[in-house]
Amino acid sequence: MLLGVLLMLPSARAGAAAWRFAPESDYGPFVYQDRQGRVRGLSIDLLDEMRQQADLPVQMLPARPLADQLAATRRGEVDFLSSLRPTPERAQYLSFSRPYVSVPAVIVGRRVHDSLAELAGRPVAVGRGYAVEAHVRTQHPEVGWRAVDSDLDGLRQMLRGEVDAVVADVASVHFVAREHDLGGLVIGAPVGFEYPLSFAWRRDRPELGEALEEALRRVPAARRRDLLQRWGVSIETGAETGLRLWAGRIGLLLLGLALLLSALALWRRRPSPGGSR
Repeated sequence: MLLGVLLMLPSARAGAAAWRFAPESDYGPFVYQDRQGRVRGLSIDLLDEMRQQADLPVQMLPARPLADQLAATRRGEVDFLSSLRPTPERAQYLSFSRPYVSVPAVIVGRRVHDSLAELAGRPVAVGRGYAVEAHVRTQHPEVGWRAVDSDLDGLRQMLRGEVDAVVADVASVHFVAREHDLGGLVIGAPVGFEYPLSFAWRRDRPELGEALEEALRRVPAARRRDLLQRWGVSIETGAETGLRLWAGRIGLLLLGLALLLSALALWRRRPSPGGSR
């Protein structure tokens, strides 16, 4: 198990001070801990590609929720993170690389929601400490915001009827729905907030940032595209995209029904005994 274990990645320079990397535990497909305790995701694969381009002495810390990792960074217990959107509050203690992917935040419900305004006075879940939380609370104070520990928590609350909708980035919604077999999710309108995701490091470690930026620059664009495809990162929005989250799950049922109806129609058209066509 990776959880609770400090892991020195093999490319670290002998004798070099390790750069403590704090992965999130629940932000798939970008960075998450799987059922076997392994830290995986697009950002992890990209970091591995960067390590192939430059000698980065990385020490992976235990995976934890984002709010915990940010608090540990402020205490000086973490040197850098991945999969973060720059915000004014985070910029007080972090510096950021150029984004390596950008995805929109959307409304997810059991039916199509065209705007947050129609959810005034209704309970809506949003990730605690996520970059989008401050945005939606400021722009839509009329909504009954409920902070949750992860997108999975919010989606499960929504399916149980405890909240009316969830605000989350569209790639995370697709990933969570697939990994946890969640049906009935409908993606509605974007909320006017993009997630340009970056690596982030402590502001008092500029040399670390320079090394990460250079390693990121060296990763070929074709390889980045391959990683996006491998992790199925989709930036599509709109209700039709959301409907595919559940339509795909009943596709086999619909196919079976179509075959049954076709067989029934053929049976009804069959010649009667002794008859002609």
